[in-house]
Amino acid sequence: MIEQEYLTPEGLQKLSNELEHLRTVRRAEVALRLHEAMTEGDIEENPEYEDAKNEQAFVEGRILTIENILSNAVLIEHNNKTPPNEIRLGSKVVITEVGTKEQENYIIVGSAEADPSHGKISNESPLGKSLIGHKLNDTIDVQAPGGVIKFKVTKVSNK
Repeated sequence: MIEQEYLTPEGLQKLSNELEHLRTVRRAEVALRLHEAMTEGDIEENPEYEDAKNEQAFVEGRILTIENILSNAVLIEHNNKTPPNEIRLGSKVVITEVGTKEQENYIIVGSAEADPSHGKISNESPLGKSLIGHKLNDTIDVQAPGGVIKFKVTKVSNK
């Protein structure tokens, strides 16, 4: 079964740009490094050659990964069929841990686009799973390593 990758329009553009850069710029840079290392003599004892081969493997692997993500991408689009305050992929949410006043801001994205340090959490993460389908003012339970944490949904935006 092919696994779908959910992407926002911004995430799709970012991955497309990265793929283009890897194909046009990074491949050429690595090929040049390999060529230069091969002209330096014995490649078996050349750490520059080994390093360039490893970088080539990384670049080619990343290209394949991005191509796979893009070929299975489902664009997260907003529609008017879902209630405006219901959390879904692409929703921007503000939550508050019950018993505190500290607010946390997140955007629910697919796993390929997740970046928790920038407030983008995966729909497959414990918090993301718990939020999907809930509405404004709902209280949710999230299973964390230290036990269950309760959050209240204080804002939902689906624009």
